[in-house]
Amino acid sequence: MGIDISAHHVKKGQRTAPKSEDPYLLLLVKLYRFLARRTDANFNKVILHRLFLSKNNRPPLSLSRITKETANTPDLSSKVIVQVGTVTDDIRLVVVPKMTVAALRFTKAARERIVNAGGEALTLDQLALRAPTGANTVLLRGVRTAREAYKHFGMGPHKNKKPYTTSKGRKFEQGRGRRKSRGFKV
Repeated sequence: MGIDISAHHVKKGQRTAPKSEDPYLLLLVKLYRFLARRTDANFNKVILHRLFLSKNNRPPLSLSRITKETANTPDLSSKVIVQVGTVTDDIRLVVVPKMTVAALRFTKAARERIVNAGGEALTLDQLALRAPTGANTVLLRGVRTAREAYKHFGMGPHKNKKPYTTSKGRKFEQGRGRRKSRGFKV
């Protein structure tokens, strides 16, 4: 067994612990690390991995999105909806159905609306007590590419991506793609 010359000193890409020093998050990691090791459920491994992720990779999930995604879920009243991230309120949703949601955090309005609808807003450690193997849970996550920055990625001619311009006025890249002085010439 020799040394792998080409992949020598190459770090693994995935995180094995969160970058954050938040003591509550670290306690959750300790709890789910134990559950991932001691139970056969893949659910705990997924939760643990998502706890490691950066904030950009833990996008928020709105109440309207939760309602839409779980509309066809059979026997939803006995299930817990799980989101490793923030659950936010959506004022476009007029009636919030009764549901049990477990998340890393809730916005004030979202928690209020869930509780007022007769539902429950759980923390992930309460979820571990209630469903240590993830039985009767619905695991959801927010849309990662919903961030404004994603509109600019992959910029180039004919890519229909959003340019980083100062403004959208008359003098700002209106001849874009037609001449060199306005961004680029095709």
